Amino acid sequence: MAAALQTAALLSASPNLIDPQRFRVGLSARSLIGRRGSIFVVRSDGRTSGFFNAKSRSGNLITNAVATKADASTSSTASKPGHELLLFEALREGLEEEMDRDPHVCVMGEDVGHYGGSYKVTKGLATKYGDLRVLDTPIAENSFTGMGIGAAMTGLRPVVEGMNMGFLLLAFNQISNNCGMLHYTSGGQFKIPIVIRGPGGVGRQLGAEHSQRLESYFQSIPGLQMVACSTAYNAKGLMKAAIRSENPVVLFEHVLLYNLKERIPDEEYVLCLEEAEMVRPGEHVTILTYSRMRYHVMQAVKTLVNKGYDPEVIDIRSLKPFDLYTIGNSVKKTHRVLIVEECMRTGGIGSSLRAAIIDNFWDYLDAPIMCLSSQDVPTPYAGTLEEWTVVQPAQIVAAVEQLCQ
Repeated sequence: MAAALQTAALLSASPNLIDPQRFRVGLSARSLIGRRGSIFVVRSDGRTSGFFNAKSRSGNLITNAVATKADASTSSTASKPGHELLLFEALREGLEEEMDRDPHVCVMGEDVGHYGGSYKVTKGLATKYGDLRVLDTPIAENSFTGMGIGAAMTGLRPVVEGMNMGFLLLAFNQISNNCGMLHYTSGGQFKIPIVIRGPGGVGRQLGAEHSQRLESYFQSIPGLQMVACSTAYNAKGLMKAAIRSENPVVLFEHVLLYNLKERIPDEEYVLCLEEAEMVRPGEHVTILTYSRMRYHVMQAVKTLVNKGYDPEVIDIRSLKPFDLYTIGNSVKKTHRVLIVEECMRTGGIGSSLRAAIIDNFWDYLDAPIMCLSSQDVPTPYAGTLEEWTVVQPAQIVAAVEQLCQ
């Protein structure tokens, strides 16, 4: 911790840093994020709203759905204003904008410097900002995560990258006992404005250790916020919001979504960390999902629409806390709920979400809540077995048909 504070103090005292007073805005990020509807979001078509609606699409079922570039956004076209970015480029653009805006923002992790990160999210940042603000670390997750927490305690806003989310299990003590709890255990003397981010999820034959879904591990830690991005648009908006938050935020990125392309606005925008996204409005059933499973759901929706069903799809985005306002309004309309997740069934996000819906909206349900999750087994290396462990579109179609009987 001493090394952490020394590094943080050196960063804070650097004479090359820009005066942060020049970048102050009328409302603090905390006050913006804390109030529903107060975030001003500029859409690529010029609208301002709190949701990003995708139109329904029809077509044949793809049984082994993997997100493609065309699926990233149904509303983004070449004729609309803005610029096209891959999801990992959108993360980088959001990070770079915040580093320009606030000299206290810094990055640390394995190979984040001149190599540019394992998935190139930080490519070019070390050249632009120097090795002091983009800090390459040894292969020691517990050490550099603890260093990031110490830096946050002294007033910096570190963004800590885990080369793979599974590796952050080595830093679980720092994330749990320090990151999540220090604001409380210090009696409010310290704030921990840190972002912990990195790739995770089931990829293509990455093996059990590299296919971890840590949402279920971190959801029980008091003081942490958790969000999951699924498009280039929300990746950038959530990155910027997470950096500006006064709370520690874990940003989950899926390893298979980095190359999704989408047209995003040229104007600056920041999303709310606690707000879900209405992907497709519908009447018959509410499908709640996030991250990669959003695209499996949308593949299933093609078949469901052809069969006469009208599902409503919500990307919950905020894994902790849940946006029960958006979710509740949908439940009151459809009266049926299907949860689709890549997390494990036992103790996963779906279990917590189902409990929250039952506690708050029991009287509006006309059928039991169904939850499709990954199997409680280590992810196999063999590709065919790997597919069997995660939810596929055909299972989603069958579940909706059963719910709507």
